[in-house]
Amino acid sequence: MARTKEFDPDAVLQAALRLFWQHGYEATSMSDLVEHLGIGRASIYATFGSKHQLYLRALDRYGELTDPRLLDELSQPGAVLPAVRALVRRFADEASSEQRTMGCFVTNTAAELASHDAEAARRVEASWDHLETLLHSALVRAAARGELPGARDPRALARLLIVLMQGMRVVGKASADPARVRDAAEQALALLD
Repeated sequence: MARTKEFDPDAVLQAALRLFWQHGYEATSMSDLVEHLGIGRASIYATFGSKHQLYLRALDRYGELTDPRLLDELSQPGAVLPAVRALVRRFADEASSEQRTMGCFVTNTAAELASHDAEAARRVEASWDHLETLLHSALVRAAARGELPGARDPRALARLLIVLMQGMRVVGKASADPARVRDAAEQALALLD
């Protein structure tokens, strides 16, 4: 007869997400996970698989938590460009806040693992594709509403904004000068005028 779990797998996954987000994949050992999650190594393996599988599930959970917010922000009725500007400025603010040293879990994964971990790279790419689709759709709506000058390419602008927002996360982690990130954001947003 199988034993019932004496822990909440969802809460454990959330705690693992936080630990991996703070320290990265390589710097988080199985011993760290056991200590931080408060469950045994065998329970981690039985519930989540390997450390790598747990990391990928944590990365998936991060997307589940952030993607609906992005969709909500960019799909409001009415004028579109104010929502796009607000999103870019939020990324800039987060990249220059006290929490900046954690960065974005997806961006951190791209920097640490994507070049040599195909599964992590696929998840990073899927996250960026999703954000590009949301931004592109918003910019197409903005163009249809006459908010975006006709000569602007919504797909290229969406890609520019993704690169900018991910870059702001990287620069924000290392720079103590918030003006660096905020000035870059404002210059990129000027392209929407």
